Amino acid sequence: MEYRDFVKLIDALKQRPKETEWLEFKEKFHSKEEIGERISAISNSACLCNMPFGYIVFGIHNDTHEVVGTDLYGKRKMVGNEELESWLSTRLSPRIDFEIIDEFDYEDKGHVCIFKIPATINRPVTFLHEAYIRVNSTTRKLKDFPHKEAKIWKGNSTDISNVILLKGLSSQELLSFLSVESYFDMMHLPLPQDQKGILDRFLSEHLITEDEIGYGITQLGALLFAKDFNHFDNLKRKAVRVIVYKGTGKIETIREQVFNKGYAICFEEMLAWINSQLPANEEIGQALRRDVRLFPSIAIRELTANMLIHQDLSERGFPMIEIYTDRIEISNPGLPLISIERFIDEYQSRNESLADIMRRLGICEEKGSGMDKAVFSIELYQLPPLRFQIQENRTVVTLFSYRKFADLDKSERVTACYQHACLKYVSNDKMTNQSLRARLGIDDKNYPMASRIIKDTLEAKLIKDENPDVATRRYMPYWA
Repeated sequence: MEYRDFVKLIDALKQRPKETEWLEFKEKFHSKEEIGERISAISNSACLCNMPFGYIVFGIHNDTHEVVGTDLYGKRKMVGNEELESWLSTRLSPRIDFEIIDEFDYEDKGHVCIFKIPATINRPVTFLHEAYIRVNSTTRKLKDFPHKEAKIWKGNSTDISNVILLKGLSSQELLSFLSVESYFDMMHLPLPQDQKGILDRFLSEHLITEDEIGYGITQLGALLFAKDFNHFDNLKRKAVRVIVYKGTGKIETIREQVFNKGYAICFEEMLAWINSQLPANEEIGQALRRDVRLFPSIAIRELTANMLIHQDLSERGFPMIEIYTDRIEISNPGLPLISIERFIDEYQSRNESLADIMRRLGICEEKGSGMDKAVFSIELYQLPPLRFQIQENRTVVTLFSYRKFADLDKSERVTACYQHACLKYVSNDKMTNQSLRARLGIDDKNYPMASRIIKDTLEAKLIKDENPDVATRRYMPYWA
């Protein structure tokens, strides 16, 4: 921390009318155990108060908030042969990353030592196996307040809207990192006339935060609106990579493009670039020629949006789109939260705050309907079924280029039948032999061929017969 930020932090904390659940002023060091209990209490209380950090400040009078100085230098303090910082860390569970700031004096008024304590995430912090909490300005045992403990366990502090990537920024610095114009354009809102209006809106969306030393940019804000991911160490590997290969293997790369801007800023640009790399057939109409893409653009759009929303941001690796001559593979780091067989009908997002704002920005569909649209467009183009796979801690969706029905193997026919049954069911309808023939381009006279595929899918236990006793058989997915 620079000296100007140190003074700014002290001034902001002094202005508080009194101590709070996440702030305590002390004049003198009493015991190492007391500090350990306070760290536990303030971390737990900061979580309940939705504050990213809490503070213990040595060298400030509790009543007047005047700087009186302290002889405590927390980084140098020893407990026997062990540093105080290390002694405390090993007795806290979980080991939160608290910070001791004691390298400065406050102007000419004396030395100040600050313990900056992060809010706990989804579990209480204990010291020597006991959890503490602040009640007003008093430290108490957490077990005496079960409703507060329950709130900590239920907390959602791991949400990316609560993860701060850059902090201590001025308003001008913050606006230099984020494209605020893109947000207001995509939300169809007028751009506020002053910075306060912009910042208030971004604060309400949890794209940024504000604390005692300035503004911060959340992971949510950076992922969507960063002008350059390279300004954020934790996001450099979250830029989308698009790779075009020669042929059907990875041996030779034709070109590669990395989109280093926030997803909201570059989404349309990225889709346009992807579509420009795809093969097309020339369709000749009565008055003009036009190129018809071999892959439906709606499927690419929805699957790309899903790739971004459902990625595991704690895993290393890029969201990636790989284009081959016969297929497109769209993949993201992390394993899915639901079975790959339920992608069409179920929805469970790992990053709900990201999904919510991307829906409101018009980037993706409402919950679950995006995958329905992707499968519908695949059927409309009579392409092979989507393939969902888990590969080395990545989730992969593959779109295949057109192949005749005769060229589909048994497993692909069964998968197509299952996906068709799912799509029909979520559309409040049921699959029949006739609807499956239309899906696969099978002539009506060849209905026994469709019957065979249905039989194979029944044997695979992926579909079930709605009512075997009626003449017109209708089928549902196994989970219906």
